[in-house]
Amino acid sequence: MKAETETGAASRTGAETETGREVAVGVICMDTSFTKIPGHIRNRATFDFPVLYRVVEGATAERVVTQADPRLLGPFIDAARDLQARGAAAITSGCGFLAIFQRELADAVTVPLYSSSLIQVPMVARMIRSDRKVGLLVAKERSLTRRHLEGVGAENVPVCVAGMEEQPEFREVMLEARRPDLDAARLGREVLGQAERLARDNPDMGALVIECTDLVPYAHAVQERIGLPVFDIVTLTEMVHSGLTRRPFGTP
Repeated sequence: MKAETETGAASRTGAETETGREVAVGVICMDTSFTKIPGHIRNRATFDFPVLYRVVEGATAERVVTQADPRLLGPFIDAARDLQARGAAAITSGCGFLAIFQRELADAVTVPLYSSSLIQVPMVARMIRSDRKVGLLVAKERSLTRRHLEGVGAENVPVCVAGMEEQPEFREVMLEARRPDLDAARLGREVLGQAERLARDNPDMGALVIECTDLVPYAHAVQERIGLPVFDIVTLTEMVHSGLTRRPFGTP
């Protein structure tokens, strides 16, 4: 396990409490080497507040997404505790499939921990009409199980799901780790295509939650294309950070 310096701008210090202390969010990271573009949780330029990273060695997409390998729970807990010890005021992860370990990870630390963007699914379901579904755009559709949804209290939420596993760029770079160089434009076309298909096949979809952190750089384009609210790990992280850095309201 190792600390990590991610791509993008240097660690920022814009978010501070009234005492001047920086408020950082920690990220439990998978063991991947592909390019993390702006919008990805592992690109520092994505946020305007400090972020701490911790890579869990051996936590590959195969073991986390496909296998849900329970042997990784211990290393993930170690990573969460290390991030808290380093000053993280809240902790998240670089893979939404860690939802399966949400309870165990949250119980291992004393700061807020949200393992997955999927923790937003019950909240989003309450925002939209009761006859609408929550769409999920995930890394691998057949790997998303009831256990993952149970981990975030979403097992009874009506959902529709599309996966990225058959998309060549995503499969080659993210799932199979064949190469570290990402063709961002190609991946963008794949993401938009899957999101559009999900919306077309499910006209009763009322909002979309992007599970996979690798797809978030395209969230704005997805929203423009499907015309629905879009939530992901960045929307959640910004909300959690805001809750930790409240300020006095100005006078009119």
